[in-house]
Order: sequence, then C-alpha cells, then structure tokens
Amino acid sequence: PARRGGGVMAASPSASSLRRAGNEEFRRGQYGPAAALYTRALALLEAAGEATAEERSVLLANRAACHLKEGACRLCVADCSSALDLVPFGIKPLLRRAAAYEALERYQLAYVDYKTVLQVDCTIQAAHDGVNRMTKALLEKDGVNWRQQLPPIPTVPISAQTRWSVPSAGVPGANTPAAAPQGEPGESGPLGRTAAGTERARTLKEEGNELVKKGNHKKAIEKYSESLKLNQECATYTNRALCYLTLKQYKEAVQDCTEALRLDPKNVKAFYRRAQALKELKDYRSSIADIKSLLKIEPKNTAALRLLQELNRA
Repeated sequence: PARRGGGVMAASPSASSLRRAGNEEFRRGQYGPAAALYTRALALLEAAGEATAEERSVLLANRAACHLKEGACRLCVADCSSALDLVPFGIKPLLRRAAAYEALERYQLAYVDYKTVLQVDCTIQAAHDGVNRMTKALLEKDGVNWRQQLPPIPTVPISAQTRWSVPSAGVPGANTPAAAPQGEPGESGPLGRTAAGTERARTLKEEGNELVKKGNHKKAIEKYSESLKLNQECATYTNRALCYLTLKQYKEAVQDCTEALRLDPKNVKAFYRRAQALKELKDYRSSIADIKSLLKIEPKNTAALRLLQELNRA
C-alpha cells in the first residue's frame, strides 16, 4: 500500500497539471486539444488504481464535456458512464449524459438521468428544464402511457445527496481540486455553486423578466448579465438575446443563443431568436439552417414556418 500511495503522489502533480491545461483549452473552446490532455492525465492515473477514483471520474466527466461540445454524443455517454461507475450519482456526468442521450433522441434514458440529478440536488434548473422537454417528447412519441415504458429510475442514497452539497472538512479529499466541482472545465453552471448563489441568480432573472414586461430592455440586460455570472442558465441567455434583438444588437443576440444551445442543443427559442438575428445580419444561409433545425424539433411551429417563408423570399 505504501508503494501504491507513493505512486499516486508521483503521478498526481503531473495529472493535475494536465487537467488544468485541459481546462484552459476547454475555456478557449479548443475541445479536441482539451480532450487529448484529459486522456493523457487519465493514462497517468490508470496505474494508480482505486486511490485516484475520484480524480479519474472528474477527468472522464471533463472529457465527456469535450465530446458533447463536438457532437460526439456516443463517446460522451461512454465517458459519463465510466465516471459514474467510479463515483456514483455525480451531477456533471449525469447532466452531460442526459444531454447526449437527448441529442441521440434516446429520450427515456435522458429522462431517467435528469430525474436522478433532481434527487441529488432539486435546485438544478437544467435538470428541471430537461425533465420538461423529455416529458413533452415522450408524450408525443409514446402517448399517454409513456411512463409505463420508462426504465427504472435509481434511488439516490442520502449519502450522495449530502456529498454534493457541502464538502465537510472531515472527509478526506473533499476539498482537493480533484473532487471539488471548480476543478472542472470552464462552466459556471449550477454545479459547485452555493444554493444561495443559485437562488440569487433566479431572483435576478425574475427581476430582468419584470423589466422586459415594462419595456426596459437595457436594464433587463444588466440583470440577466448579473444572473449569468452566478448561474449559466439556458432561459437567461434566451431572455437576454430577446433584449438584444429588441435593441438591434444582433451579434450579441447570436452569441447568447449560441451559448443557450450549448447548454440545451434542442432549445427552440434559441434557434428561433438566432435565426431572427442572423436574418438581420443578412446571413440568410445560417438563418435558414437554424429554422430547419427548429422545425425538426417542432414541425408545426407557425412562427418558424413564417420566418422560413420570409427567408426564402430574401
């Protein structure tokens, strides 16, 4: 055991530096190079066995995030499943696997993963949104009895629920970068954030929504921007994009919709608003592509069909 422990110590600094380098590449949008760095870090840790299970789980979840960004959904599923084998009920691998299943149109499995996330932490908006989307998709696909066809949803033990809330000083490794959520790629989503931060983000978003109703789009943008610093949420991006559209800031609207689609690759509002912004920027080809993507999700969306007619005439 002493020798194995020594091996871990020797491998860890190098694996940690590779992971940090991977995170940096990820933040810059270089998903291929980031995945390669995570793979190298994993190779270093493989030999160390059980002692590095948590760190390996983080690396696998990070690499899965790269696969998801690049649309390699099956690779994302495989890495998330391996991460969950090492550390069961991890929020990030569950959310990423759910998103990959959703992109693969395996809605039942996505639904199960989103529901499992909510058992671990019921405040995660991305999981609530996912459950709502999957419910709608499954109702359309399988009819009113769709629930009877679901695979079983695992019961999350209390220990897993508490593990993700507050790292206790008494838990070995709880505060190490390997286990802490901030050791993961550059996302400031609901993970690793305090419940208070998530709640504050929600309040700011609602304040932004109220300002939109009053027609004060500039002030609403400020509220949404503050909210996004605390919690990157799809709806907040699409709401801010609407404000940018109203203020004719089309490039900013495109950026926000792109961010929203990273978080939720099938978000109808994001596709529609990006298509609107791209039309104003006279990028008709991209705008038509977005409308076609939207119509694959909602073939009878009248606003989208109308916009497509306009674009075909443009």
